[in-house]
Amino acid sequence: MEIQGFRDRAPEFQEAGIEVLGISFDEPEQNRAFAEKYGFPFRLLSDVDRKVGELYETTREGDNHPEFARRLTYLIDPEGRIAKAYKVTDIAAHPGQVLEDFRRLTAGAKA
Repeated sequence: MEIQGFRDRAPEFQEAGIEVLGISFDEPEQNRAFAEKYGFPFRLLSDVDRKVGELYETTREGDNHPEFARRLTYLIDPEGRIAKAYKVTDIAAHPGQVLEDFRRLTAGAKA
């Protein structure tokens, strides 16, 4: 699971000042149970009506599994803008890539 990599590196994300949020089309109760089962230290949000999914292009209409969101990550900069969008292909390396990109982004802002 992609999200486990973020869980396992949660201290690094916290130290960097990154707030990790997960979002799915599941009901809030399902997300709570999922977070408890796997020990996630961050919030999992519910987009039951798929409005956020449509805005961020994560819906999978016409797909074999439209009930699931596409595995996408968005790095949001401190001003609330999308700095980078990721189509996840390497689940193991993905959290590290997000951390690296965030550090590069914030280093450029400090320079």
